[in-house]
Parts: sequence; C-alpha cells; structure tokens
Amino acid sequence: MRMAGENYEADDDAAPLDMLVALFEARGWPCESGHGEMAGEIPGSWTTYQVKGIWRPEDMVLQVLCLPEIRVPDGKKKQAHELVARVNEQLWLGHFDIWSNGGVVLYRNATMLGDEGLLSLSQAQALVEIAVDECDRFYPAFQFVLWGDKSPAEALDAAMVDAAGEA
Repeated sequence: MRMAGENYEADDDAAPLDMLVALFEARGWPCESGHGEMAGEIPGSWTTYQVKGIWRPEDMVLQVLCLPEIRVPDGKKKQAHELVARVNEQLWLGHFDIWSNGGVVLYRNATMLGDEGLLSLSQAQALVEIAVDECDRFYPAFQFVLWGDKSPAEALDAAMVDAAGEA
C-alpha cells in the first residue's frame, strides 16, 4: 500500500483517508491527518471551506464534512433551521445541518465503502467536489437569511436564480 502523498492512478484504490490526503496534496490544498480523521482547506467561490474526512472502520463508512464558516446567531436560529430544511429538499446527496454546539452550518455526506473499505481517486474527487459545490450553491441563501433579513423562502429563491444564471 502506498503512503499518503504518493501518486495514485485513476484505477487505484486506497485507504479512504490516504486517498483524500493524496487528492488534497495533488491539488495543492493544505491538509493534515491522524487518528481516523483528515482535515484540510479548499477555496470556494464565496469563502475558504474547511473539509474533514472521518473514517469509521467498524462500519466501513467515510463521512465528509464541509464547513462554510457560517455561524447562526441566536436570534436567527428559527429562520436558519427552516432554510436548512428547504435546502435539504434540493439535495440528492448529503445534507446540511446546524450543530447545536456553536450554531455552525455544515454539509455532511456519508459513504459506505464495502468490505475492503477502499476509496478510489474518482470517488474521493467526487465526494469533495460535491461537498464544495453544494456549499457554494447555497452559501448565498444562508447569507440572505442571516445578514440580509430575507425569509428562508425568499433567500432560497434568490440563491437558486443566481446559481442558474451563472455560466
């Protein structure tokens, strides 16, 4: 087995965290790993995202978290939770959540990797790209609710129109 940082080919499989680290290093994104987790940063369209991979070998599940550095103030929790529910209706993979401890908004997706628990380069790339794309897609909606005083429905409508208009 290759160590993190070594080059992987498109048809290679590796331990999930090793593959995520290799992907981050190949793209020049800062990251670190240890104790069943990896963490790194990826520049997005609106902000730099914190991305974490958490490996649960007992379940053969890799969880990818993407944190867009959005904290929900106490006075906006109800609207933010309504927006999360509306946003999640738009998603095919993963979901958004608000951590009760600190009010941090995050995107989360878990993937079962089968008996061998290996991840391919294309899987790693897809998991990370989906997480960042969804955070980029809905970041404006959270900003509209938290700082623009729009209703969750108005914020989502405005964010979806803006996203549809980009080329």
